[in-house]
Amino acid sequence: MTSLAEQLRRLALPQSDPSLLSRAEAASLLFDCKEAAAVDRDTFFAIGCTGLEELMGIDPSFEVFQSSLFSSMSKGLERSVQSKAVNQQLNQNISLFLIHLSPYFMLKPAQKCLEWLIHRFHIHLYNQDSLIGCVLPYHETKLFVRVIQLLNIKSPTHKWHWLDPIRKPGVPLARGTLITHCYKDLDFMDFICRLVAKSVKVFSELPGNSAQLRVLLAFYASTIVSALGAAENITDSIVSMLLPYIQKGLKSSIQDYRAATYMIICQMTVKVTVEVSLVHSLMLQISKTLSKVPSLAREGVACLNLLLQTQKGDNLGKKPFNYLCNNPELVTLLQGLSEGYDISPLLRYLLPHLVCSIMKYDAGKLEREDHIYISHLEAILQTIPLEKDLDHLLASYPKALDAVLEEHLEGATDQADQNLFHQFISLSQSCGKYKFLEDSDTSLLLSLNHPQPAVRVLALQHLKDVIETSKEGFDESFIEEAIFERLKDDNRDVVMSAFSALEIFRKQVNPEVVVSSLLNIFQRADLSKDGKWYKVLERAVEILVKEKILKEKKELLDEAVTQLLPFMVITNANSKSSEWKMAICLSESDLCSLHPLLKGWPEALQAAIKSSKPAELIGAVNKEMILLFSKNMTSGDPSLLLQMVDDLICVAETESDNVKQKVTAHIIGSVLVQCCCDSQMKESYFSVAIRVFRFLDEKIRNLKACHPAEEIPSNWSIETTQESLVPMDLLTAYIEKLDSDQTVDAEESAMFVFLLKSFIHHLKPPSSFPKGTWWNPESLNQDSQNYLHLLLGLFDLLVCGASEGGNVVQYRALMNLLLKVHVKDSEVLFKFLSILWTYSFNLSNHLNYEVNAMLQTRALYIGYAVLVSQTYQKKKQLLSPSSPVVISLLINLGSPVSEVRRAALNCFRSLSGVKESLFHPIFQHLGQKTEEIISDPTYITQIMATLFEELQTQPKQKSQKKKLSEALESILDCVQNPICPSYVARSLMKILHEVHGEITKPFFAAVSDGMVQQKLLKVLFDLLLNCKNPLCAQTISSVFKGISVCAEQIVTELEPPEKTRSLTTVQQTRRQKMQQQKKPQEAELAPETSHFSWQRVMLILELLQHKKKLKRPQALVPALFNLLSRCLEPQASEEENMEYTKQLILSCLLNICQKLSSDGSKVPADVLDKEKFNVELIVQCIRVSKMPQTHHHALLLLGAVAGMFPDKVLHNIMPIFTFMGANVLRLDDTYTFQVINKTVQMVIPALIQAEDSDLSESSGSVEEVVIKIIRVFVDALPHVPEHRRLPILTQLITTVGGERFLWVLLVLLFEQYVTKTVTATSSTDKDAVLEADTEFWISICCEFNIHSQFQSMMKIIHYLTELPENKEDDPGPKKSRTCKTKLKNQDGQLFNVESHSGKQLRHFKFLSVSFMSQLLTSQSLVKKIVECEETEELQKLEQRLLEDVLHYINTVASSVEGNADKPTAKFWRVLLSKSYEMMDKVNALLPTETFIPVIRGLMTNQLPSVRRKAMDLLNNKVQQRTRWQKSQIRQLLELVPELIAIVQCKRKEEEEEQAINRQTALFSLKLLCKGFGTENPMPFVPVLKTAIDLISSEKEEKNVMGSAFLCIAEVTCTLKAQTIPQLPRLMPALLKTLKNKKELISNEIYLLSAVTALLKVAETLPHFLSPYLMDCLLQVVRLERIVVEFGPSSQINVRVTSLKSILATKLAPRILLPAVTKCYSEVANNRKNCVGPLMNILKEHIVVMEKDHLISHQSELTAFFMTALDFRTEHAQDDLEEVGKTETYIIDCLISMVMKLSEASFRPLFFKLFDWSKTESTLKDRLLTFHRLADCIADKLKGLFTLFAGHLVKPFAETLNQLNVSKTDEAFFDSENSTEKSCLLLQFTMDCLHKLFLYDTQKFLSKERAETLMMPLVDQLENMLGGDEKFQGRVTEHLVPCIAQFSVAMADDSLWKPLNYHILLKMRHASSKVRFAALLALLEVAEKLKENYLVLLPESIPFLAELMEDECEEVEQQCQKTIQQLEVILGEPLQSYF
Repeated sequence: MTSLAEQLRRLALPQSDPSLLSRAEAASLLFDCKEAAAVDRDTFFAIGCTGLEELMGIDPSFEVFQSSLFSSMSKGLERSVQSKAVNQQLNQNISLFLIHLSPYFMLKPAQKCLEWLIHRFHIHLYNQDSLIGCVLPYHETKLFVRVIQLLNIKSPTHKWHWLDPIRKPGVPLARGTLITHCYKDLDFMDFICRLVAKSVKVFSELPGNSAQLRVLLAFYASTIVSALGAAENITDSIVSMLLPYIQKGLKSSIQDYRAATYMIICQMTVKVTVEVSLVHSLMLQISKTLSKVPSLAREGVACLNLLLQTQKGDNLGKKPFNYLCNNPELVTLLQGLSEGYDISPLLRYLLPHLVCSIMKYDAGKLEREDHIYISHLEAILQTIPLEKDLDHLLASYPKALDAVLEEHLEGATDQADQNLFHQFISLSQSCGKYKFLEDSDTSLLLSLNHPQPAVRVLALQHLKDVIETSKEGFDESFIEEAIFERLKDDNRDVVMSAFSALEIFRKQVNPEVVVSSLLNIFQRADLSKDGKWYKVLERAVEILVKEKILKEKKELLDEAVTQLLPFMVITNANSKSSEWKMAICLSESDLCSLHPLLKGWPEALQAAIKSSKPAELIGAVNKEMILLFSKNMTSGDPSLLLQMVDDLICVAETESDNVKQKVTAHIIGSVLVQCCCDSQMKESYFSVAIRVFRFLDEKIRNLKACHPAEEIPSNWSIETTQESLVPMDLLTAYIEKLDSDQTVDAEESAMFVFLLKSFIHHLKPPSSFPKGTWWNPESLNQDSQNYLHLLLGLFDLLVCGASEGGNVVQYRALMNLLLKVHVKDSEVLFKFLSILWTYSFNLSNHLNYEVNAMLQTRALYIGYAVLVSQTYQKKKQLLSPSSPVVISLLINLGSPVSEVRRAALNCFRSLSGVKESLFHPIFQHLGQKTEEIISDPTYITQIMATLFEELQTQPKQKSQKKKLSEALESILDCVQNPICPSYVARSLMKILHEVHGEITKPFFAAVSDGMVQQKLLKVLFDLLLNCKNPLCAQTISSVFKGISVCAEQIVTELEPPEKTRSLTTVQQTRRQKMQQQKKPQEAELAPETSHFSWQRVMLILELLQHKKKLKRPQALVPALFNLLSRCLEPQASEEENMEYTKQLILSCLLNICQKLSSDGSKVPADVLDKEKFNVELIVQCIRVSKMPQTHHHALLLLGAVAGMFPDKVLHNIMPIFTFMGANVLRLDDTYTFQVINKTVQMVIPALIQAEDSDLSESSGSVEEVVIKIIRVFVDALPHVPEHRRLPILTQLITTVGGERFLWVLLVLLFEQYVTKTVTATSSTDKDAVLEADTEFWISICCEFNIHSQFQSMMKIIHYLTELPENKEDDPGPKKSRTCKTKLKNQDGQLFNVESHSGKQLRHFKFLSVSFMSQLLTSQSLVKKIVECEETEELQKLEQRLLEDVLHYINTVASSVEGNADKPTAKFWRVLLSKSYEMMDKVNALLPTETFIPVIRGLMTNQLPSVRRKAMDLLNNKVQQRTRWQKSQIRQLLELVPELIAIVQCKRKEEEEEQAINRQTALFSLKLLCKGFGTENPMPFVPVLKTAIDLISSEKEEKNVMGSAFLCIAEVTCTLKAQTIPQLPRLMPALLKTLKNKKELISNEIYLLSAVTALLKVAETLPHFLSPYLMDCLLQVVRLERIVVEFGPSSQINVRVTSLKSILATKLAPRILLPAVTKCYSEVANNRKNCVGPLMNILKEHIVVMEKDHLISHQSELTAFFMTALDFRTEHAQDDLEEVGKTETYIIDCLISMVMKLSEASFRPLFFKLFDWSKTESTLKDRLLTFHRLADCIADKLKGLFTLFAGHLVKPFAETLNQLNVSKTDEAFFDSENSTEKSCLLLQFTMDCLHKLFLYDTQKFLSKERAETLMMPLVDQLENMLGGDEKFQGRVTEHLVPCIAQFSVAMADDSLWKPLNYHILLKMRHASSKVRFAALLALLEVAEKLKENYLVLLPESIPFLAELMEDECEEVEQQCQKTIQQLEVILGEPLQSYF
């Protein structure tokens, strides 16, 4: 359907439905559509009203519709003409009515009402949704399908289109389909939910509504629940869609609706996890419903339980709980559910809320509702077993419980109450912590937290017992928490008890937690205040050192040591004090052996104690500690040193009032400084030193900040004390003062000063520290940088201390020490000061130190002080150029801080007295400008500029000038000196940036920096431009000639400021021109002359004309081209004549070319890149200029360039032809063409000569050169005027040779189209452009002769064959070539695969083939072929072209196969199609007279593929043409021997011909025979012989043999009688082939070919087949078994069927019947499965036999059938089923003969068969065959059979009795499978009798015969032969129908009675199965006799009454069913008789 049709269909209204306009048919539910069209409206109205009245009788609510939809008014209402409002009201009424009708839909009245609505209101068109809603619950009924068939839902976009598949077949809607659609289409699910909600709303207003809604709600629940179950995953959209309906369902008062909703909730929550908020909402809703409506309470609670079981039950709130508790039956419901289900999820929610609700109220204030909670909780605990840890639920509330218990305990004052309460706790709580302790009055938990320490100790001891005895009821977390809580206790005894418990419980606890808890005790304990804690700490140490984790985890050990270190420091000399003991204890513990820091401490401590006096003990011990710790640190593992230092600093920085902590900090400080004194430490010395200094610096600065005026006592002066470390008596005094709470600031300051002194004293410079003039931070290594950092830090700290505070003296002494130790003389001092003076100018901060302005200023003043004190000689030394002093001071004059500048000037003043200094004039000058320098930081720059300018301009003394210039040189040397820091050099240059000097020739040579030379040249050229003096200009010229200049420097001078880059390529030049054209106004507004001086350029160019000393002249090329492009700009041309400038530029370029390549050879790319040579500009000069001199220069240059860059020139030569110049008006004048001619004459020979000269060097070729030239012309073609294109290209190709190079031009044109034209053309114009281009290409081709064109096409095809299949297949250039050659040859390639995409490669191939195809049909080519006189040569060419095309097709075909699975498969198929098209075009060019010889030539081609294609062409030609001339036919027939030769492989060149070619040759012969064989049979006799030879060969390929068979088939048809001589060879070979079953099955086509050959022979020569008929029949019947596998509609099956028909119908009986008889005897035993097909052939033969033939051959046929019918007897032991199948075929065949016989002929045959069945009585198998045959004959002859059946009655009766096991025990058959055979015989006998009775119209069943058969038949009801299953099957399918039909055939009530009575007697049989069978027989008889059975009813009732109480339930139920059925049959109630 088109989109427009779809839109119109959507817009169509129901009233425009075509079915409404149809008179012939009308929609109807009750009638056929054609019948309904004939019924009038009144009749329909009457039907509808009748239905409504009946419905009102059932349900009075239908009354309301009597006045609307069923009123007489409605008869005349046509809704299509009513207003929208009326239709809306009508729709509402119909919708409401259909809701009311839905419950009664299956009743007839409802269908009548619907009929009226369909007829009158067309509800099947207007109200489809309401109608489907009404009938949807009945979707599994046929009536539902009937309704759906009324709807027009064919459109795929229709909402109900998914129901369309059931309309046509009329089958009910499968439930699975409905459910799948429900979860896949949410709109449909919503439709069901809305339908239910609406129906519930409608019916809820009516009383007793549950019955009406039952069907709909059952449908709703089953569908939605099943859909949720079937959906793979329930999405959010499904949930959100269902929620509103779930809420409605929960709120509904209709019980079934709520029940359905509960089911949906359960299914949904089982399948998907929803958000907690939704769970809460659902719980609330369900619990609310339960509290309001008590019905379905059990289901609601179960739903809640499932909801909590499947979803997360957190944070569900208390509201649902409150609603649930309001239900008094809650516990009863829970108890009931708990018996069958796990209700723990619901209890897990309820119990905590119940407990909390009871607990939060005081016992005395319980309200009524709280009693409900209590009663519920009691009932739950009493009646419901708590599983899944619910009994431990109180463990979740230990704190609440503890609080309640504690509160109660406080309230219970009476001792008796307390005892009771404790007893309650002990009994009720399973947890041990509430158990009562014997030694105290409380439980364990309360005891552990008891206010009295003794009770806590007791509790811990109990806990210890619990741990030791592993009592139950204690969780490990409780024990662990209890122990660690008590370790924090402030009572020592409690802590000790906790230690005891911990030691036992230690293995269960995390050791890290143990360590941290123990260390916490040390932090809390202060032994100086409470010495008794010593024991606790001692115990803690014992436990701590046992922890293995300390050995494993270094971090933990470090933490332990750092925390315990203060306890190891001795601050009390009393050996009995706890501090002393603690220190001793720690030293003796294993801790010392664990940590490397404490190594050897126990021994050292003991030695110190022994050797010291008591008064000196503290000092001595601490001194020993300092020395040992520092030694341990420096001699230990260097990798751990820094971490240890950091840890110690961390301890020392801890602020504390504790004496130990303060002393420890000082000792650590001493340890760290002592470490720095150690000479062993090498690697991390400075890292440690920097950390230590930072620590000291911070401590000292903090001390100064807190106590600035505190002065160190004189007795602790560092000058008087010689000790290197802190004096021990100072430390002792410090400790004593701390102990006595005195201030210790002075002592603390003194100690740090001592540490600083020691640090300075022992700090050593690294060995790598420089000794040179400058200390350059940038070039120092890390150690030197660190050392310098420390010096700066120390200097800063000491200067601050020495300038302010109370300890100035001490710090000055330290400063002296610093200078004395580290800055040994004034030279070193000023190196250090220079760093301080200049470091603030450094931007990168190598030293990681900030020198602020304050420090810088202080350093300058110190420097001034030192300078003043220096001797004259020393000052002179400091002022030497090698000293950093002057430079450092000089840059300080440019500092932004005025104080710095002032201080620097002071230093200069102190040095100004040294007059011999080089810098004396500068100092003098600076001295005069002091105030200005101080005021302005930039003034120093001006001073320096003025000073050195005066040097040049003012006449001064020579010595003065010399000094100044030397000073400048000295400063500049410093800048260049690598030793000087870069930041100093930068600042210095900043000061000197306005200083200029005189430039001379030697100076230029001496300046090594190119940038400086550049500046000098600029000045030189500026001077030349502006000077008026000719002498000056001459001098400049001579200077310029003399100096050696680099071309890059001149480039900078030549380039204009705004043209920063040269236009190096053609594209850039073009782009520039386009921009110029776009912006002419802008150009006018800003004339360039203001920025750019042509005069200056011309002067430089003139200087360059004779410049010899020019380095790298090629650098000038881009700049010169840039200038040339500016010369050619229009603005410049208008201003002045630029011709002279152009000539200068061209001349310079020529000079450069001659310098680079004196002999005109190529220039390497690294010398001059060809891209920089803008040949287009040179060409433009020629075009734009009118001056011959300019042309001459340009052409000379082009000639030179052509030798250097031939390809470059060639690529840019063609713009001459494009005439893209400024002067567009002169495009075609003669003058321009002279220039063109001249250029070509000069340039192209040079190019070819250059390429030819290359030939000797590299392996290039003339072809490559020509290809390049053609490529250039092709590239330029788009720019050439159209009328010039053809002559130019024709001339070019004519010059280089059309036969050789026309194809190259074409290939390049194709490449250009593929790569450039396509991309440049819009998609809409592509076809037009391609058409125009193709015409142009054809016109080029047709300029050349036909020979050249054919050659070109062949070369293009060869080239296409050589190209890789896909881009990635390209093998790439050979590795042996050099890189240079590779680059060069890329332009020589026609289509460079590497540089083009795979798509372009494919496009190129396609375009090439398409073009050749078009060229072959072009008129001009055809004309040339016609005019061509050399026909022989042309024929050869055409043959060669065809060969090449065929070869190419072969290549493409292999690519099609290779790329079948790739994305490019389609392209290859299209290309193959185009190639075939090309082949057809070549073919079309050949006249038939030429075509046949060409084909003949191709058939002898070397390539097998070409030979095959030639034969294909021949085949196509033969198949397409119908009329041939005789001469042509003669020519074609001459090909037959050639083709036979191919078939026979008689080729000299090749031993083996390809099988496919031989097949094709056979096919060609077949076609030729078909076309011309009838009139010319003789040539094809050898063909037949050859084919027979082929099929007779055993080694031949099967496919070839298949083709040979087909060929034989065709030739036989054509030659007819001439084939007969070949039959003796043909038929045996053919039949032999058909015998090989394996080969036939494996190759279907081979089989089909062989069958076709046999079929054609049989069709053509049926009467000559008799010698081979027997074999033919054998093979055909075998084939039928084989071809069954291929299916009935397969070609092979059709052919075999035809073959059978021909054998059956075309042969005379006298020939066929003997052959069939023989064949039967052959297959009957060996190939039993072939009997069937053989019989089918005979059957078909008998059917077509004439009567007289049948009569004459009857005896022969009878004899045959007698033999055949013995098949069962002969195969008595075989599988019965298989024998039965074969027998079926034989009987069918016999019956086909019987049907043609007369009564007279048949009767003897029948009796003969009857007699035959009785003979050989030992084997009774013949009886089986005969009874079956009788059954089949009865079926065919129907009523006629009664004429012959009289003799059968008694034998059949006997057989029935003999087979009845209730009458005889003997087996009827002797064989093993006797029972199965007996069952079969019974079956055939009963079936035969049934048919006799059924077709008895002649009173065959006389009374006598009836009596004969009655008892044998009735007795079969008790014949259990074959077991129960066989018995039941036989009774229902064979016996009961036979007895029933027997009763009908009697037609005599006198015979009915005994029959009925005998059946009734069987009802009293002992076997229930027989009684059951008798009931079935009775019912079937009654059904057949109908009301006639009333006569027999009275005697039947007693028997039935007995069976009503039968012991077998099945019999009893069947009896009831029988009575019900009898009531229906007889139309009378029978229940009253029972």
